[in-house]
Amino acid sequence: MNAGRNASISDPQTDAETTRVSIEDNDLLRELAGRGRGQLEVIEKALGLRIAVRGNVLTLSGKPEARTSGAELLRQIEELAGSGQRLGKAEIDQAARQFANGQTPSIRDWLADTVLVTNRRKSITPRSPNQKRYVDAIRNHDVVFGIGPAGTGKTYLAVAMAVAALTKGTVRKIILTRPAVEAGEKLGFLPGDLIEKIDPYLRPLYDALNDMIDPARCARYMEQGTIEIAPLAFMRGRTLERAFIILDEAQNTTPEQMKMFLTRLGMGSCAVITGDHTQIDLPLGNGSGLLAVRRILHGIDELPFIEFDRTDVVRHPLVQRIIEAYEADASRSERRR
Repeated sequence: MNAGRNASISDPQTDAETTRVSIEDNDLLRELAGRGRGQLEVIEKALGLRIAVRGNVLTLSGKPEARTSGAELLRQIEELAGSGQRLGKAEIDQAARQFANGQTPSIRDWLADTVLVTNRRKSITPRSPNQKRYVDAIRNHDVVFGIGPAGTGKTYLAVAMAVAALTKGTVRKIILTRPAVEAGEKLGFLPGDLIEKIDPYLRPLYDALNDMIDPARCARYMEQGTIEIAPLAFMRGRTLERAFIILDEAQNTTPEQMKMFLTRLGMGSCAVITGDHTQIDLPLGNGSGLLAVRRILHGIDELPFIEFDRTDVVRHPLVQRIIEAYEADASRSERRR
């Protein structure tokens, strides 16, 4: 959406069955609708509305509260467009789902907070109020825990914050680490040298970095040691100063490994620990360091725990439904016990 556009949405007109929203700017109307009405369909599905377009008028049909939410969402989208903020289908889908959950949020509060502009000129922003809390916590604390299901942006946003800190000179290096634990599979002997052996476990971190930094520059950073990606076992005995350290998949640490990691923090450093307690791949009988640390440290103001849920999922919309189905099945199993 183009920057500097003046407000174009008039006050909604509501009767007993419909709410009409007039949009004076034809270009804005096309952008709001998206290719093949894709963005309007996202709003329709999330809020249970039907949106008809005739000329410069959007007619919203559905329950009164859904129409009110839809009109307010359209107003906020227009406001962001006027300030130059680009919104795609994914951002609108996430915003619509927040409204559908009974909230009336100000989407500017999170979507206008640019964490990083990537080498492809893509702006990385929080996509939910919880993600905004997470980003703010990382800005204001030396140690932050992000806990929640797959697809909630825990690792991706942490890597974006790390790259932003490196770019600004706040830290001298980025260290990304994960425990090398197989996800329910026995992979057997892996060929190659040490780096080639551990590479499969660390690939998601490489993917996130390469989405944010030019691959050639990223390779130089790794050669120079400015960016280091290593298994958690390599952290033992080190003191990490002026570094941004991310421990990913922390649910697969043991309590001893978690304590070891947290005590590596040196002056001028910050650490972000991410994990999903529903995806523990440790051998049966081994306790999770993430569960232990949440019990031991929870309640300390200087150590915020940001808890994500399915409403924060920013992957394909089906991911949220899959998580909901698994949560419902777990609840039924618990009741049967």
